[in-house]
This record gives sequence, C-alpha cells and structure tokens, in this order.
Amino acid sequence: MIQSVKDAYLISSDQVQERLETGKNGLSTDQTIKRQVQFGKNSLPDTERKSIFKLIIKQFHNLMVYILLIAAAISFITQHYVDAYVILGIILLNTIIGFVQEYKAEGALTALKSLLVSQCKVIRNNQFVMIKAEDLVPGDLLVLEEGDIIPADARVIYQKNGRTSEASLTGESVPVQKSEAPHTEPCGFSDQKNMVWKSTYVASGSIRAIVTATGLQTQIGQIATSLKNIAPKKTNFQNKTDKLAVQMAYIAISSAIILFIVGYLVLDTSKSELLLISIAALVSAIPEGLPAVLSIVLAVGSYRMSKQNAIIREISATESLGSVSTIITDKTGTLTQNTMTIKKIWGIGKADVEVTGEGWENKGEFIGKSFNIEHFDDFFEIAAHCHQASLEERKKHQTKIIGDPTEVAFLVLANKANKQKTLSIIEDIAFNSELKYRSTKVSKRNTEFKFFIGAPETILERCEFYKDENGDTQTFTAPLRSEVISKIQSWSENSFRVLALARKEGINMEKDELLEFVGLAGMMDPPRPEVIPAVKSCHNAGIRVIMATGDHAATALSIAQKVGIARQGRNLVYTDSQLQEMSEEEFTAAVKNADVFSRLTPLMKLRIAKALQEEGELVAMTGDGVNDAPALKQADIGIAMGIMGTDVAKDASMMVLVDDKFSTIVHAIEQGRIVFNNARRTSFFLITTNFAEILTLITAISFGLPLPLTATQILWINIVTDGLCDKALATEKGTGKELSTPPINPKENIINKNIIPLLIINSLIMTGLALLSFKYYLPEGIEKARTMVFIIIAFSQLFNVFNMRNLDESIFKIGLFSNKWVNYALFLSVLIQILILETPFFASLFNFESIEIFEYLFWIASSSLILWAGEAYKYFKKFKYQIK
Repeated sequence: MIQSVKDAYLISSDQVQERLETGKNGLSTDQTIKRQVQFGKNSLPDTERKSIFKLIIKQFHNLMVYILLIAAAISFITQHYVDAYVILGIILLNTIIGFVQEYKAEGALTALKSLLVSQCKVIRNNQFVMIKAEDLVPGDLLVLEEGDIIPADARVIYQKNGRTSEASLTGESVPVQKSEAPHTEPCGFSDQKNMVWKSTYVASGSIRAIVTATGLQTQIGQIATSLKNIAPKKTNFQNKTDKLAVQMAYIAISSAIILFIVGYLVLDTSKSELLLISIAALVSAIPEGLPAVLSIVLAVGSYRMSKQNAIIREISATESLGSVSTIITDKTGTLTQNTMTIKKIWGIGKADVEVTGEGWENKGEFIGKSFNIEHFDDFFEIAAHCHQASLEERKKHQTKIIGDPTEVAFLVLANKANKQKTLSIIEDIAFNSELKYRSTKVSKRNTEFKFFIGAPETILERCEFYKDENGDTQTFTAPLRSEVISKIQSWSENSFRVLALARKEGINMEKDELLEFVGLAGMMDPPRPEVIPAVKSCHNAGIRVIMATGDHAATALSIAQKVGIARQGRNLVYTDSQLQEMSEEEFTAAVKNADVFSRLTPLMKLRIAKALQEEGELVAMTGDGVNDAPALKQADIGIAMGIMGTDVAKDASMMVLVDDKFSTIVHAIEQGRIVFNNARRTSFFLITTNFAEILTLITAISFGLPLPLTATQILWINIVTDGLCDKALATEKGTGKELSTPPINPKENIINKNIIPLLIINSLIMTGLALLSFKYYLPEGIEKARTMVFIIIAFSQLFNVFNMRNLDESIFKIGLFSNKWVNYALFLSVLIQILILETPFFASLFNFESIEIFEYLFWIASSSLILWAGEAYKYFKKFKYQIK
C-alpha cells in the first residue's frame, strides 16, 4: 500500500512519481481500484442542510423551556389542567417560531451555495479521460487548463505559463506563478510554488500535476477537520436567557415557599390545601410567555436583518451581534472587491488620468487634465488585444471572469474606452515568469505589430522610442526614463500594482529588439465603496476592526489605512512568522496594539480570535475563503460572504451576507442592539406582572385575607393581557442612537440592577391598588373583589406598556402612537378584557361579577398611576445623570 506524499514540494517531480508509483502514462485500472479502497472518496464531510427533526429538537434545548415543562408537570399532578395545557401551548408556539426562522435561514443558505467541481481531466492507462472529481486518488495525473477548478492537492510536474488563483484558500489576491522545481527550504503551503490546491483554480496557462492528497488529507480537508475540533458553544443570548430562567425559577420557588410559610402561620387552612395554593402561585410566578416572546424578538430582528441582506443561521445569534466589540475581517473580497481594477493610466507628456468605475463593470470615465482619448489610442489598442480574458454576464448583474484577473482588468479598461478586439491575432504568448511580460502579435493594415504588457523594469530595458502627441517617433532619453521610474515609484508607494505597455512594428521581433514605450497602467484591488463609512460607524460604536489577511504586509497596511482600519498611531502590521516567534506575553501585546495582520495561516487566525476572547472581547469574524473557516467557527459570531464565500466558510458561520457588503454587518450590529433592548423591555414587562401578582398574593395572605386572584385569572393576565402587548413591544425599531454608544457588555444580564428601581415602583403601585380595591370590595363578596383586582392589574399592565417602550426616554418624546403594533395590541387587549368581563359565559367561567360603569372608569384611571410614576422616574433618573 502506498502512502500520501508529505512535503512533496521539497523533492523532485521524478521522486514524487516514484513514491506514488505513477508516471506520464498515469495510473492503471488495477492501481486505481486499490487506491480507491485505501483512500476512499475525494470529498469532504457532508455539510448539507440540517434535518427538520434536528431543528425541531434544538428548539427544546433551552433552560427556560425545561422550567416550563416542570411547571406543566406540576400543574398536571395538582390537576390544574388548564394551566398545564396553556403552558404546553406556549412551548409549542416557541418551538414553531424558532424552527421556522432557522429553517428559512438554512433554505436561504442552500440557495446561496455554489455547485462544487464534479468532473476533472486525468490521464489513466495512457489515455486522456474525464472522471468524477470524487474518484481521484493519490498518484492520478491531472491535466489542468485555464479556468479549471483544481480538484485535489497535487505536485506540478509540468507547466506552461501556469498560474493559479488561490484567494479562496490563502487570501492572496494576485495569481501565483507555478514551477516544476523543488523548494530547497521548508515553507508554508501558501508559498509552495510547485503545488496546486483543491478548491483553487487555474488563472492562466496549462499544468500537469500528480495528485498527492485527496479528501480530508488536502489543505481544505485539514481545515474542515479542524472545524470539528472546535466545540460548539452557546451563543451570548442563550447564556443570558439561561441566567434569566434561573432568576425566574428562584423568584418563583422563593415566592411559593414564602407564601406557604406565611399562609401556615396566618391562615386557618389545611396543609394540603395550602400546598396546592403555593404550587399554583409557583406556576403563576413563572412568566409562561417569556420563551415565546423572546423567540419573537429574535425573529423580528432576524427578519429585519434578512431585509438588509444578512441571513441569520442561528437565531439566538441575532441579539449577540449587539455585544460585538471586535470584528476580525479578511481583506480580499471582504474589504476589497477581489477584482483587479485599473485606476490610473499615464503616458509621456501626459498628465495622470484617473479611471472611474469599480470591479468588472465596463462603465467608467477618464478624468485628467486636457485628457484626449485619441492620445491614448495605442494604449487602449494594446489593452484590447494583449490578453486571453473574457467576461460572462450572469443573473442579478453578477459577472464571471474567465482568465487571469490582471488581463481581465485590461479588457475592462478597453471596454470603458469603447475599444474592441478587432485586429487579427497571429500569435499570443501568455505571461512568462522569467520574461515577466506577455505579448500578442497582430495584423494591422497589412503590417504586423507586437504588443507587450509586463513588469515596468523589464519593459523599460527594451524601450528606446516613444511617440509624442503629434504621433511623431521620438528618442526615449535618460531624463524621460528617470521620469517614468519616478512615476512607477510614486504609484507603487500608493498601493498600485504598476504594469508597462509597449509595442513593436515589423516582423523581425527578436528578444533583444527595441520597443516603443506606450505608457503605464496602475491597478489595485480597490476597497468596496461602502467600507470606509462602515468602518467609521464601527469606531463610533466602540467596535474595534482588525484586518487579518493572507496578503502581503505592505498591501494589507495600505488598504487598512485607506479604509480607516489602521488608525493614527496604530500603523503596526505583523506577519504570521513574526507572531510565531513571539512569547505569549508578546503575542498578547501584539494582538492588543496592532490592527493589521498579514500572511496569516488558518491556525494563526484561529489563535488571534481565541486571544481576543480570552481578553473578554466578543468577536465577530468575517471571511469568504476556506482559510477563514476555523476562525469563523471559533468566533462568537462567524460572518461569511454569500457571493464570494466558499461553502466551507458559510457552513462554519452563524451569519451569511447575501450582498458581501461590509456595511451590512454594521446594520446587523445595529439590529442586534435593538434586539437586546427589545428582549429587555419585553422580559421586564412580563416580569413586572408576575412580580406584582405574587407580591399581591403574599401580602394579602400576610394580612389574613383570602387569595385576591384565582390561578385561572392569573394565567389569563399572563397569557392574554401580557401576551398581546409583549409581542407588540418586540417590534420597536430603536431610537437611531444605537451606534453612538459602546457595545453591550456580553456579561450584562437582561434583567439587572439598573431596572430594579422601576420594577419595585411598578410592582408596589400595582400591588397597592390591587389590595386597596380588594379590601374595599371584599364586603360585597369575594367574586366582586377579585373582579376589581383583575381589572386593576390587567389595566395597570396595559398602561405599563408605554413605560416599557423606552426605559430611558419619555413616551411623549418618542411618540405616544409611533408604534402601530403597540396601538393595535392595546386596543385589542382592552376590547378582550371588556368582553370577558361583560359576556355572561366568560364572566361565569372566570367567576367575575358585573360592575358599574363609573367603577370601571375610576379604577382604570387609577391604574394609569403606573404610567405617571414611570414618567417621573425617568425624569429624575435623567436629571440625576445630567448633574453628574
């Protein structure tokens, strides 16, 4: 049995073939069968859509749901069947909401996934054949041509102008020239010039390579394996809701115990009856509707994010976005467009010409002092012909490029100048890494011309002439040569990749012949237009943005400075090799002090994410390549690109950006903060009622009074009265100031000490009014007294809705009727309360007594006291803050 060849880049191609027992004729059928048994399929672990069953079961894996199930069981045991059925109904509603949202997210993700390479070309039994990529085995001889996706890791044994685009794996935006020669020293996989990697593609030329690794043994496979070693963890929101559930359980159990003790000491009743009362209070003290309303809060936030092109795969991650304090972002395809774009052109005697337009769009303008397109006619003619690239228009204005991105940039430039490939092509020679240029021989008006595009230093060595604005040939003097060199240096220092254009007229075109200099083109992978304001918004929101890329240090730092990531005084950039040589203390300091990291391996990105998390940061990681996947999964919020992103990156993420725009992340974070505030106000709203109810029960019993409310009446208030308004509160849109404050502390609980004063004020008002009316009407009968208590608590909670819409600002400032869903919920709640109080069937079911209209109006008006108390509390709270 053969073994996969490790470090194949360090040995000759002959040695690789010898170890893998293969050669120029490829594998035999017998060898192929044996190796397929030994190595298995050339495929990665299945990451298909989650099953419906798993998504349903996942919704029950929640501490709050467990507590409700216990409450339902207690209700069954004590024969409170209505309570039990209502609680189970709430659990079912919660399950449906969570399932629907995550099922839709998985469906959207599946639609985004691109088709993987299914077939490839190999030589077997000395014959050229097409096979399924999954049937490849080590030792197979791959035949790769321009545009082919590489189906496995392989050692190059022959290449002609072969270059591969490895951006999806290494983050390097410029195609890599391949070579057959072995390396003399060990190096990282991104620097191995004689290897090609699964999931990358051939940008130009032709390559033959021996497969050295398949499936999980490939570089992409090893990354997929490392993802399994990253244990799934609860989201920040799940931790908060678990803690809230524990708090509610403590309150409920403590209340029930207190009620039992007080009742035992005060009431003249049997222990068994008192135990039933206490259990009823225990069940009543739990806000049954809380899991459902929290799911609705998340669902509303998730829906709003989807409308802004952010698909949330894990619904609980919606709120966690509000606590993001650091974003680790890739460069290529995330901050930049992953498109080489010519932004400047220049010729001798001419001013710099700016070229507008982004990416592969064929529209743009030429802006320069006294610009005349005719003066650049030769320039655009070379751009139109000296390439083997093409553009393929797809749906939704997406464009697929065929060929080297650099050559595509010249095609786009020519299209902007309305210059087409009209000349007859006699010969086309692709870019050669030794010559450092590409050339195209054409026929023009019965004369042969040869066009050149290449490295400026190489082209300049052969240039002896140029044409002035009148079209007359002039000598390329030393001062002019110095001017061109100075221009090249200036552009290079500003992040431009500079290429020179030249041509030769005539048929004798030997290597040492002299050329006519035509001009310079400056290209770059430009930042996305929306990135600069998005980064600024992040900084205003107290969010640190870090660039972690596989690209070169100088390029990374330049882009980081342009988009505002590398802020003043923080122009440090560290490479992977530098970080590896650091001690733990030095590494931690580097992560704290630098905003740019370059030439990173996947493991180093993972290490940086972990280091930030250990410092208490809640980390969001953006990326599109396979190399980003481990850090995407390790991060608290992994964010993958939907268009440029690989399937591995999407499957490792909690959020996928449909439009690949960095600004979409900012909108999502804003929604995350709104979601947290909505979760807080809805939870607070529900807890206020439960706290007031249990306080009313305990206080009444302490004074030797009968229970002011029955369990059924309490359940109605909890489920119906609260149940409409809490869901309406989940639709609050925020104040517009969410991105002007620091991130929400990840450890900040939904219910914390800051809102306890308002909770106490509201509960005391509701309890005081309830007991006052109960004591007043008790001589008229227990049913009428309980009816009044029901009215007060129900309508007090309806007035409390206005308090909860904003825990800091006055309702009159944000607008009494600015949320239509709250208005609808209030109107419907009032209508339902009146119906059950006045309809004989429901009145008898709940044991309500009929009351006079003036009693209605008086106690409803009294219930509004909770609104005015809330307004006063907010005023004095704000006044106290201003004094400080």
